Amino acid sequence: MPADPANGRREITVSDVAAAAKVSKATAARALGDYGAVSEAVRDRVRAAAEQLGYHPNALAKTMNTGRSNSIGIVVGDIENPFFGQATRGAADVAKAAGFDLILLNSDEEAGAEENAISVLLAKRVDGFLVAPASTTVPASLHPAVESGRPLVLFDRVADGLDVDTVVADNLAGARRLTELLVEAGHRRIAFISTIGHEGDYRLGDRLGSSSVNDRVTGFTAVLGEAGVPNPEAFVRLNARRDGVDAIVRSLVDEGVTAILASDSLVAQAAFRTLRDLGVAIPRDVSLVAFDDADWTSLSDPAITVMSQPIHEIGAEAARLLVRRIAGDGAPTEHLVFPQVLIERESIAPPPG
Repeated sequence: MPADPANGRREITVSDVAAAAKVSKATAARALGDYGAVSEAVRDRVRAAAEQLGYHPNALAKTMNTGRSNSIGIVVGDIENPFFGQATRGAADVAKAAGFDLILLNSDEEAGAEENAISVLLAKRVDGFLVAPASTTVPASLHPAVESGRPLVLFDRVADGLDVDTVVADNLAGARRLTELLVEAGHRRIAFISTIGHEGDYRLGDRLGSSSVNDRVTGFTAVLGEAGVPNPEAFVRLNARRDGVDAIVRSLVDEGVTAILASDSLVAQAAFRTLRDLGVAIPRDVSLVAFDDADWTSLSDPAITVMSQPIHEIGAEAARLLVRRIAGDGAPTEHLVFPQVLIERESIAPPPG
């Protein structure tokens, strides 16, 4: 008889439960798996025997019998980013309520790691996928998930060429509003900083690898252009993961930039720390705004003006969509866009001088 590797004790099987309940193994399997014709009296007797013996169902065997693992895989870009932590919690809450386990993997925003994560989830026979794609423009790493026939829902970003459900925030409108606040305060030398990788300097019309960052840059440069700022693309600073937020901020201060729009809360936190280390006062010398209402942004001195996203709800709605698709919902593909909310605090002032 098989033994439990965790404690060396003999593992209780369906045959043991069947013997204790005085039914056939096939009847015990049907009663424990909630399939086929079994009377209520027999089902109750089998379950009572299972509980008394301490029987635990074999998840793999159940998957083989039913074709369902009752699990969902979620692949995020960077688990250290509070955005993905909150989105995962939203997805987990919905998954748990629907009877699904959630398996979390991290892509580190790299297509190769994302492809490996999809392979792992396919091997675990998940019933569906939730993914924040590493690349909007080259989503080849997602093709195995699509080709598997299992439902796929994207969140935070879209993927070119894939007709799947998506749940995102209105990043274009959010970036426009943050930039407008800075322009209205009198700023013209405003920089946008993101960790997203990009070959060469950004040029107007370039399609960035993340649709969320692409929309933010588009909104940012559009408002600067409307304000009469020449060459607004020159103020877009990408590759902050490679080059370092600290080095970029130091360069911007040397260049006389008077305001910074951070593409996420981690970039904003690094920029805040660098400005403080340089003795640059916020907002007297440099104004700072950011996306995402991370806890630190309301506790810092000064508190940071942010564009808050409904992050928990984005993850939750993506999971709701996926659960529906797993259940067989064949309605047309949905593309949901959630509005963002501006939270004005103390980090904007007119430019010095």
